[in-house]
Amino acid sequence: KLVLITYLSGYLVRRIDEVRGQFSGFVKPLALVFCMALLLLAQPDLGSVVVLFVTTLGLLFLAGARVVQFALMILMGVAALVMLILFEPYRMRRVTSFMDPWADPFGSGYQLTQSLMAFGRGGFLGQGLGNSVQKLEYLPEAHTDFVFAILGEELGYFGVLVVLALQLALVLKALQIGRRALNEKKQFEGYVGCGIGIWFGFQTVINVGAAAGMLPTKGLTLPLVSYGGSSLIAMS
Repeated sequence: KLVLITYLSGYLVRRIDEVRGQFSGFVKPLALVFCMALLLLAQPDLGSVVVLFVTTLGLLFLAGARVVQFALMILMGVAALVMLILFEPYRMRRVTSFMDPWADPFGSGYQLTQSLMAFGRGGFLGQGLGNSVQKLEYLPEAHTDFVFAILGEELGYFGVLVVLALQLALVLKALQIGRRALNEKKQFEGYVGCGIGIWFGFQTVINVGAAAGMLPTKGLTLPLVSYGGSSLIAMS
């Protein structure tokens, strides 16, 4: 993700006129994302593909690409996402279980129901730091993908709001640095700053949405919170 943002920022500096004036300038970086997407889908890792696609579109939008091209790419992206879900049984189960996890609480909806129980136990003020029951082998991936549910259980609604406020502050700061760099004609630095802000913000939305049952379950870390060596190193 970081390498793609760095490459795209350099590409936009070198080919800014082509991106704004020609369709080929808009498509070339998306072709690179498509190649990366094939490798990620082979793992399989659909969540990272969505993050890469949205980050790429965000940077192209900042560079001044045409709105018509965006509408076309968004439609194609949504269509591809629907096809990937329909043709893969486990992804389809994730979508259906997210819509009604209590229909199969010990099967496909198990992880989400346990996550919702964690939020329910937390209430407004939480059970206290370290006092989570759900992390004792009840909630799968409690230290990585679903760490937000454990935060909700231990720190409660107000603790969750504090964590989200810190994430928002980080994203806004990255976007502010990027905007300032662009205003000072430092195009590369500006695109990198904005790209990191979009990446952190969108990945936070997906992680929190999945843990809270607002989005289908996706294996994406919560930036700088989830346990994990490679994720923490890249984001740091």
